[in-house]
Amino acid sequence: MKEFKGKILCLDRSDINTDEIIPAKYLTEIEKIAMQPHLLEDLVLDGFNVQKDLQDVAVIVTRENFGCGSSREHAPWALEVNGIYVVIAQSFARIFRQNMFNCGMLAIPLAKEEIDILFDCCKAGDTFLSVDVETSLIQVTSRDKNLTLDFAISKFDKTLVQTGGWLEYADKNY
Repeated sequence: MKEFKGKILCLDRSDINTDEIIPAKYLTEIEKIAMQPHLLEDLVLDGFNVQKDLQDVAVIVTRENFGCGSSREHAPWALEVNGIYVVIAQSFARIFRQNMFNCGMLAIPLAKEEIDILFDCCKAGDTFLSVDVETSLIQVTSRDKNLTLDFAISKFDKTLVQTGGWLEYADKNY
């Protein structure tokens, strides 16, 4: 199972689409690793520097409708190949969300108030997060805060994550 913990990158914007996650010009690549240097390279966000801000990041926290746009699996793959296995948002585009679980990764929806708390934690500097999939708990640590949040995903999505994704689940069960 993947490790669901590490440094948080807060992207304070709604409607970050799949073309911003991985530009369409890289969709002809046949190996995931070829997408690695191109994650979020077309994202326009005040103060965001893709070269600096993605260093050592393992978790993305954002606003509403993350992953909207095309239904391609390349967006979760680009996150995965960069070691980002957790995205937390107020909401997700339906197909992006399912593609995350199919890849054995977490797309965790939280209420706006909880997202706001995570953004406040990030303002203090480096903020780290760990997810316990079994107990559905998130532990957040920043310079001046420690908090625990709970989350809900379906039993099947939890099973996909714990198994490593859809292919591993199918191999085990069919």
